Amino acid sequence: MQSIPVDGTRLGTMTCIVAPEVRIANRETGEVRKDREGQTVYTVGVAVRQDGRRASIIEISVSGEPVGVVEGVRVHVTGLTAFSWAMGDRHGLSFRAEAIAPVPVTAPAASRKGGDA
Repeated sequence: MQSIPVDGTRLGTMTCIVAPEVRIANRETGEVRKDREGQTVYTVGVAVRQDGRRASIIEISVSGEPVGVVEGVRVHVTGLTAFSWAMGDRHGLSFRAEAIAPVPVTAPAASRKGGDA
């Protein structure tokens, strides 16, 4: 499996479209996937949209629950890496990140009422 670092700053706007879900390692037993340090691995569905272009949907795995990431919120992804994979006739890319966090919402500047006091 080849690891490919991804420059997230060039991807455009990223929005959570599927809230974090625990990644299952074995569907028959319900075993939860863990990373090397024993942290639970989560999967987040993210829409990636560059200005003036169609959106692409990717699923990103991340260790530990991404706090504050809910459907509809813009997200910042740190340490994004793509992995190429192949199984028989099937092949594709999977994505992993060091962290996924909500983009802070900035409040609009308060309008000034009246003159200087």
